[in-house]
Amino acid sequence: MFMNMFTNKTKVLLVLPADVVDRARAVAGKATMALKLPVSLQIVFRALIEEGLKHGNDPALLDNVERQARTVRDIRRAARVSVPSQATARRANGPSRTRRRM
Repeated sequence: MFMNMFTNKTKVLLVLPADVVDRARAVAGKATMALKLPVSLQIVFRALIEEGLKHGNDPALLDNVERQARTVRDIRRAARVSVPSQATARRANGPSRTRRRM
C-alpha cells in the first residue's frame, strides 16, 4: 500500500498567504514532536487537502471556496481595468512600423 501512495502523482504550485504557511509550519512542528518523526510542510498540506476533500459538502468549506473564488475574480477584474494589455495598446496605436533588413 505504501509504495502505491506516490506512484500516480502530479506537481502543483500553491501560492499561499504567509500566515497560512506559518500556521502549517506550526502544525508540522507539533506533529514532529508528537510523532517523533520528521513532518514536512508538504506532508501537512497533503494531509490537509485529503481531509478537506473528505468533507467536500461542508458548508464552511464551500463558503471558503466561494470567498476565494470571488476574491480572485475581483483581483483579475481590477487588473484588467487598471492596466490595458499590450494587445489593446497595439490596436490603439496601430501596427508597428519596423523596417525589414534584407
